[in-house]
Amino acid sequence: MTLTGIGVLLIGIAFLVLAIFLANTLQHMAGLLKGVEKTVDRLPDQLDDVMKETGNLISESNNTLADVNEKMEQVTPFFQLAGDMGDATRKLSSSLVEMTEALKQKSDDASSISGKNNLGGMYGSFALGYYLLQKKRKARSEGASTDDQ
Repeated sequence: MTLTGIGVLLIGIAFLVLAIFLANTLQHMAGLLKGVEKTVDRLPDQLDDVMKETGNLISESNNTLADVNEKMEQVTPFFQLAGDMGDATRKLSSSLVEMTEALKQKSDDASSISGKNNLGGMYGSFALGYYLLQKKRKARSEGASTDDQ
């Protein structure tokens, strides 16, 4: 054999190895495509099931939402009543606060007047003297009534 013949033989062997490798790869690719084909064939049935379940879920959600709306309509008057009671209570408490502020202001004015005139101690002294006088009169009248008997 000549060198040209050996070169052609080597090229032929290389093509044979390459063809075997490509055939093996194509065989694996064909198996993969068959698996994809089976999956794609089952896909419409699975999508039908998913769509049915989604429709059921939407229907149940609508029923639940309608039930919640109905119950909210039944409870709404109680919330309105509670709000009205809160408003009435707020108005009452604000009027009480205003009245308390007015009384406090009057008390502060009276305290400042009595403090300015230094009448607090004098009024206390007169009140104590009057109390003692009344107590003494009562004791005398009780003593006189027991002496008479």
